Amino acid sequence: MIKSHFVTILLLLSSSIAFSQKTFKLISPDGNLKSEIVVDKTIAYSVFHKDDVVLAKSALSLKLTDGRVLGAEPAVVKVAKRTVNTQINALIYKKKIVIDNFNEITLSFKGGFNVIFRAYNDGVAYRFQTDMKSPFEVENEQAEFNFNNDYTVYAAFANANHNSFESQFANSHENLYEHFKLSEWNKQRLALSPLVVESAKGIKVCVLEADLLNYPGMYLNNRDGSNSLKGVFAPYPKELKKGGGAMHHEIVQSREQYIAKCNAKTVFPWRVVAVAENDYELANSDLVYKLATPTQLQDISWVKPGKVAWDWWNDWNIYGVDFESGINTATYKYYIDFASAQGIAYVILDEGWAVARKADLFQVVPEINLPELVAYAKSKNVSLILWAGYNSFNADPEKVCKHYSEMGIKGFKIDFMDRDDQLMVDFQHRTAKLAAQYHLMIDFHGTFKPTGLQRTYPNVINFEGVYGLEQMKWAPTTVDHVTYDVTIPYIRMVAGPMDYTQGAMRNATKNNYRPVWNEAMSQGTRCRQLAQYVVFESPLNMLCDNPTNYMAEQECTKFIAGIPTVWDETIALNGEIAKYITIARRKDQSWYVGSMTNWDGRTLNLDLSFLGEGRFKAEIFKDGVNANRVARDYKKQTIDIPADKKLDINMASGGGFVMKIDKY
Repeated sequence: MIKSHFVTILLLLSSSIAFSQKTFKLISPDGNLKSEIVVDKTIAYSVFHKDDVVLAKSALSLKLTDGRVLGAEPAVVKVAKRTVNTQINALIYKKKIVIDNFNEITLSFKGGFNVIFRAYNDGVAYRFQTDMKSPFEVENEQAEFNFNNDYTVYAAFANANHNSFESQFANSHENLYEHFKLSEWNKQRLALSPLVVESAKGIKVCVLEADLLNYPGMYLNNRDGSNSLKGVFAPYPKELKKGGGAMHHEIVQSREQYIAKCNAKTVFPWRVVAVAENDYELANSDLVYKLATPTQLQDISWVKPGKVAWDWWNDWNIYGVDFESGINTATYKYYIDFASAQGIAYVILDEGWAVARKADLFQVVPEINLPELVAYAKSKNVSLILWAGYNSFNADPEKVCKHYSEMGIKGFKIDFMDRDDQLMVDFQHRTAKLAAQYHLMIDFHGTFKPTGLQRTYPNVINFEGVYGLEQMKWAPTTVDHVTYDVTIPYIRMVAGPMDYTQGAMRNATKNNYRPVWNEAMSQGTRCRQLAQYVVFESPLNMLCDNPTNYMAEQECTKFIAGIPTVWDETIALNGEIAKYITIARRKDQSWYVGSMTNWDGRTLNLDLSFLGEGRFKAEIFKDGVNANRVARDYKKQTIDIPADKKLDINMASGGGFVMKIDKY
């Protein structure tokens, strides 16, 4: 799947000759980014965008439990350089072709470890690699991200009691973004990665990680109110017990004095600094995908992304039927009929189909005949996905996968993991591999952000780690979900796909929103909800509202159901973080363009020159003239794209638009 052409320069050093060079320079292929790596008493690096420092000198090391520090008094014994300019044939992604072009330097050190640095046109990354004689434990990792000024940062914090770091290691990785100076950081709080720092001249620096397979995830903290962010990692769990409100969680009772157990030969995650001169470039980043381990599956023809009719958000509130709606066979047949009629690939059975508080996926509630539903769905050209709490799935993963795969279930939505220590990260890696053996897709809900596992195992098709639409069932009126929507494309979505669960047909203006558990609504306009199916990357994409509401809004429903979930090409057209975003995506010969704004009404002049030569028509859904008062107000029209490929679009407060463009 990857065609590579390498230029390799190898400098071998005799162990009897001192290595004189202390500074190594690594330049991106286009020459705009430069990293300086200094090897002295420590290993440190800095990053420059043209002549501007975007990351000041930042140290890196691994402290082992046996007292060794990989990176203290380092002695370079070998240097290898290479340039790669190739393409990745992406499998289930926002693009079919990903250009993989970077310059790389590998520094090999005495003591059996390497540090690999890469410079891409839009970022710099590094990782440790060991080749030792025996397994070892990592007590801690030094991952610094230092800045040369008191810049502002966009960060989402662990949504847990922040009296201690320990209490924050158990969290759902869902929170709104805060915007503040580095010096204003509450040192008691752990920020989720990715986060974004606004550097010199408006340059945005996104700090994140990639290829996390068997190691704890990285939080970020500013311990001393300086201009420095430091990685923080959950220690290895020592004692665990089942718990939580419905016995879905595995609760850490105590932790070890180290963060990871490692084999003698270990490849560590990439630490990544993405750099964008224009904000919207972050929304088009491929760094995490490029840095991930290539796919381990030979055949993925059975992995089928698509839309999902979802039950939980709408509380099974169908109406106008002659049976009592709820978690029962009749209700799910109704969902299946709806999905079949709209060309929707899947129906999910969310929490409630298995007996509560048993953590046992083989105890199905008596109101549901699961084999009957599988057969009925198959007759309607629809497939079923099952929700599973972490404990219930992890009790016997092989038995669960084998049993339900043989029944005809196509995947699992696994929830309530709510940790990213080494054991939980490894669980996701092992689950991806096991599920692939049984041709099952996996949606990791209640989890940390993606780091590339979706490339390594393309059957892992979605991740949460998002303050998604489900929050609007209970979020207070003070929550600003509209601003969040135009912030996550520049931060969380840089990491990968999002299980945001959009598609509300009940839409509210800023003053009209209120939390309603069983008849939930969204903030912002109807067209904003439609636009999210283009703006947000999500190969397994939910329709969150109930089928009855969708059938009453057939015009919008037909359009939503027809929007692809994987793409041949993606272009971020414009945008400013926390203000607005416009993204264009192509599938076959059709282009889709979606845009959203914050609470400010906005007129955008779109440059559609990417369409190329020819005449084009567009089917547009845009905010109606009264959308500022009645959020569901919209107008649908078909227009010709102007010959100059320039188009003005108005968006209401909290609004959006979406269009499908085809060539005449």
